[in-house]
Amino acid sequence: MERGVRQLLADKVSGTALGLWLLVPEHLRLGTWDLLVGWAGVAPERVEPRLALQLVHEAALCTTGIRRKRALTQPGLALANGLPFIATDLAIHQLLGAHTVAQAQGLQHALGLLRRAGGDYAGKVLIIDPHRVRSYSKRRMNRRQKDSRSAPFKFHQTFFALDADTQQPVCFTTATAARTVAKATPELLELAAAILGPRPEPTLVLADAEHASAELIDHVHKTTGFDLLVPLAMRPSLRQRLQRLPPEQFTRHWAGYATATLPYELTGSKAGPFSLFVQRFGERRTTWQWNAFACTAPRNELEALTRDYPQRWHIEEFFNAHQALGWNRAGTQNVNIRYGHMTMALIAQAVLRRLRQRLGEPLATWDAPHLARSLLQGLEGDVRVSERTIVITYYNAPQAEQLRTHYEGLPQKLRADNINPGIPWLYGYQLDFRFR
Repeated sequence: MERGVRQLLADKVSGTALGLWLLVPEHLRLGTWDLLVGWAGVAPERVEPRLALQLVHEAALCTTGIRRKRALTQPGLALANGLPFIATDLAIHQLLGAHTVAQAQGLQHALGLLRRAGGDYAGKVLIIDPHRVRSYSKRRMNRRQKDSRSAPFKFHQTFFALDADTQQPVCFTTATAARTVAKATPELLELAAAILGPRPEPTLVLADAEHASAELIDHVHKTTGFDLLVPLAMRPSLRQRLQRLPPEQFTRHWAGYATATLPYELTGSKAGPFSLFVQRFGERRTTWQWNAFACTAPRNELEALTRDYPQRWHIEEFFNAHQALGWNRAGTQNVNIRYGHMTMALIAQAVLRRLRQRLGEPLATWDAPHLARSLLQGLEGDVRVSERTIVITYYNAPQAEQLRTHYEGLPQKLRADNINPGIPWLYGYQLDFRFR
């Protein structure tokens, strides 16, 4: 492998996806290589961590069409992985299939600790949400109907936890179509708790109506350090109870909006009572409407309902912007492979966040496909070596002055941050950039 990489450098590569080299400094700052070597469980000289790095870069490019048998060899991409070749589908399948769900979760945990240390998580409010995508597997499995007008379809489901303040993913779990929200969420919260660590105040978890089950609410209340806020379905019995509440029990905050807090016994629950937060809309009794939320701990209902819960929609914004990294498609139903593949996409998202912070507006606000198409695959340039330094030259790069500030003279900038500029998967070569 090393001889092949040295030969590519001697040939002065001018390949595609040269923008991926901008991710290399962010890999060094994040510690991606140590994460991948630890996950692979082999010596750093072996091929497995480099194949995993190819998966990370595939995710960053929002594509799976770069592997041999489906696309021509792309020297620029292979070289960025420390390889003289593009891995085949079979090699990737064997790599992911040889690693367990526990190993993928261990990788998520290690990545999460690094991100927490880097300030990517505030840890005050957490959003959880199931993310389901259509599956084209030939297997027989549960089907889901999106609405009353659509036909049921096979699906693959993933359960995400997102930090509401920074809008960054903390962790996820994935499962077959048969696993329910009540069964998957405790595992998700356990992993999130290990990443976020102990907090001076309980983290508030925002959920949707799917999570309003006695089994899950009891589990969160009894065995986790989280507070859960979940909306309740407005069933006739609950609606009648709210209609009977005297008006003086509500606190009016502004025109057409009032709130109240009541004790609430959840049907089938062995814990509680919990807090029932009630929203009342409308000025006249004839136009009043209500929303109800169950909370596992006493909190200020106005802050919880008007400041905290609206943040739940950040997870939909996250999916819209970043699901193309690898969370919008479902191939194999092998859970080991799905966990590994989607965890590599989580690393790609973490590295891209750091790149976005250096790029600034408007590039920082581009969604993942736009960034991949216009920057990672859109830059023209060449790769050559000067002594022990790989030099990447870009021509007509967008916002060249800003890029020059962050990336020219890169070895000195990395040393100033106490980071070894030698790239371990590139056999100790350093990296520098030129913008023409």
